[in-house]
Amino acid sequence: MHIKAIINAKIIVGNMVVDNGVILFDDTIHSIDTHVNLDGVQCIDARGAYVSAGFIDIHIHGSGGADVMDATPQALHTISNTLPQTGTTAFLATTMTMPQTDIDRAVEAAREMQSELKGAKLLGVHLEGPFINPKRHGAQDAHYVQRPCISSIEKHLDMIKMITMAPEMEGAETFMQQLHERCPHIVLSIGHSNADYQQAMQSFTEGITHATHLFNAMSSFHHRTPGIVGAVFDSDVTCDVIADGIHLHPSLLRMTQRMKQEKMILITDAMRAGCMKCGTYDLGGQEVKVFEGKAVLPDGTLAGSVLRMNEALRNMHRVTGMRIPECIYSVTEAPAKLLGTGGGSLSVDMPADIVIFDEDFSIITTIIDGETVYERKEEQ
Repeated sequence: MHIKAIINAKIIVGNMVVDNGVILFDDTIHSIDTHVNLDGVQCIDARGAYVSAGFIDIHIHGSGGADVMDATPQALHTISNTLPQTGTTAFLATTMTMPQTDIDRAVEAAREMQSELKGAKLLGVHLEGPFINPKRHGAQDAHYVQRPCISSIEKHLDMIKMITMAPEMEGAETFMQQLHERCPHIVLSIGHSNADYQQAMQSFTEGITHATHLFNAMSSFHHRTPGIVGAVFDSDVTCDVIADGIHLHPSLLRMTQRMKQEKMILITDAMRAGCMKCGTYDLGGQEVKVFEGKAVLPDGTLAGSVLRMNEALRNMHRVTGMRIPECIYSVTEAPAKLLGTGGGSLSVDMPADIVIFDEDFSIITTIIDGETVYERKEEQ
């Protein structure tokens, strides 16, 4: 692969912005500087736009009309090829609480296609359920909730990178202990849970290190019964939020950012209608109506989202006043550190997963392993 360069860029490196920067790369990053010999180098002119590491979405069910639970090569290709237009270069294929055979097929499809995808990289699987509390099932189908048991996921442990679960359920303590001993790389996250403050705090000593879509599908925050949210704010666990302006009031986005700072991660929780038109879709075998930026079940329950990652960044920047490098950290280094995958930053010898975007977080170019996989069409 020939050496390429991105020039005239505002390069986000850690908490800094390198103005008029130059990145040299092929499939990995060679250097980041302001004065580089560009003889014989293919140049991409950023024209003063921002350049950052590619975004990582640790919680996404689908996009472009496809869903992880479709469990087909084509579905995963569609998701992978659609996400770069949102700046996402890597993701966890997120499952739903459905029959075990359906979950098995979805994980096996992810395993089969992991090395075959040409767009956003599939880092592994995020099991959202089935080990949840039916009292907080949200858009998950409560009929298929299971008691936490390692035997039901035994053959998938190498593919699973994250599990959202309710630690208060019977069998959860043993499950967490066994999983921590056997697979310390798997992130255990509290979510779809009715745990109280004490139960949540106890779970943080037993293996839970993260909280899934904070505030949503969990015990309510109250000044005398602070619940899971209070426990998250009173500890050093990480958490993620859906910054679509629908799942959370702007004040809660500001509060979470102030309380958790670098331990806050942005996710989309997008379903198959992501990057699609409004209409009728499905999620986990249930009908979903998509309109005005919302995805809801017939009873009005929010069913994931149609949020794009660059929109989440735009919303957080506008609502909280976070600096652009801080925003970018929440979708790059923060999720990479949580998963222990490495990457998530523009550093020498790191994979050349790069995004060029403008002041409004609109994606201009997305590069994965040094190859351009998305370019915005300029208006004529």
